[in-house]
Amino acid sequence: MPPLARYLIAAASLAMASSSLADPLHEAVAADMPDLMAIYRDFHTHPELSFQEARSAAKLAVEAKKLGYEVTTGVGRTGVIAVMKNGPGPVLLLRADMDALPVTEQTGVPYASIQPGVMHACGHDTHMTAWIGTARRMAAMKDQWSGTLVMIGEPAEEIGSGARAMLKDGLYTRFPKPSVEIAFHDSASLPAGTIGIVDGYVMANVDSVDMLVKGVGGHGAYPHLTKDPIVLAARIIVALQTLVSREIDPLESGVVTVGSIQGGTKHNIIPSEVRLQITVRSYTPEVRKILLDGIARIARGEAIAAGMPDSAMAVVTLADQNTPAAFNTHQLTGQMAGVFAARFGKDRVRPVRAQMGGEDFSEYYLADPSTQAMLFWVGGVPQAKWDAAKGDVTRLPSLHSPFWAPDAQAVISTGVEAMTSAAISVLGKGR
Repeated sequence: MPPLARYLIAAASLAMASSSLADPLHEAVAADMPDLMAIYRDFHTHPELSFQEARSAAKLAVEAKKLGYEVTTGVGRTGVIAVMKNGPGPVLLLRADMDALPVTEQTGVPYASIQPGVMHACGHDTHMTAWIGTARRMAAMKDQWSGTLVMIGEPAEEIGSGARAMLKDGLYTRFPKPSVEIAFHDSASLPAGTIGIVDGYVMANVDSVDMLVKGVGGHGAYPHLTKDPIVLAARIIVALQTLVSREIDPLESGVVTVGSIQGGTKHNIIPSEVRLQITVRSYTPEVRKILLDGIARIARGEAIAAGMPDSAMAVVTLADQNTPAAFNTHQLTGQMAGVFAARFGKDRVRPVRAQMGGEDFSEYYLADPSTQAMLFWVGGVPQAKWDAAKGDVTRLPSLHSPFWAPDAQAVISTGVEAMTSAAISVLGKGR
């Protein structure tokens, strides 16, 4: 039996044995939910794009200041950091991301976005609201923990830049440096209120590759007088498919997707260049290198086969928007699996598979690999929709969909309870 499953079973047995006891945390969160839902609806109605989260950050800052946190704004351009020092002990970082997406909302909810073409289609509004709820609970429970709590509102997660910006702006030097980092993300692949946990890699390396395929343009009627970059680009695209199928270990994971091909202006004109945009996904550094090196090699090889001179090889560029793989450290993951199962029971906590999406929460751990880190999922699919789809996620809106409308009540209440329980587990006086 996998170690994570053993944690869940043992903790669930403990939960059943104590289920008759009063649960002050659950009751406090339930009492706070009407106000938290009003805050959530406000966040959802007023989404802000990456590095434009001034209103959202101000709202987090005001809430934290009222609770007695030391608050700093403008970290990493629009980030906010709230610190509560409560005696000796570990330093724990809890993160929520703040930015929305350039998506036109089509959920039909009464509190839909009023910003044209901008939507919280990834659920960061639930993350910020749960951040506030957790900040409230930790301030109210100061007698139960000792140490330093660092709560951050991160900008620009959607473009993979926010964590790096905060670290560059002194997150680990101007503020208490954490020994543990925890975050959660709402999930469009789990029923509302359930928790998904991955031990090890949880999210992928995400690399964006731009390729300029060069050719010699001319008249479409006289292709022999040209070097057709559209044909060359097609050959490159087909050859790229062998990187995953034939060059990496079948037991490893990788994705190479050409998301955009742009070239040409008219039916009878062979263009002089074609541009490709490629997304590359992997977990390990070794597989990442194989894929990126392979893309450059194939581009050059196909250009040579097409008769292009060395001075006109395809140009392959790694774009700035890239995110390293997020890794859940084993010790912390096992600890939190037990904490969550004890609180929510075995039916609401489950091991899930790693995903090929990206998350820049990874940057905090990579900045200091001596720390412990964990990103977990909180299911957001409304139960009625989950049941109607019979758990088939292909029949449900995904994250980043204009139709994504999570059961915010379940996500936020579960998120607050889970984050607070995790924090007390790390900082609690009885640890």
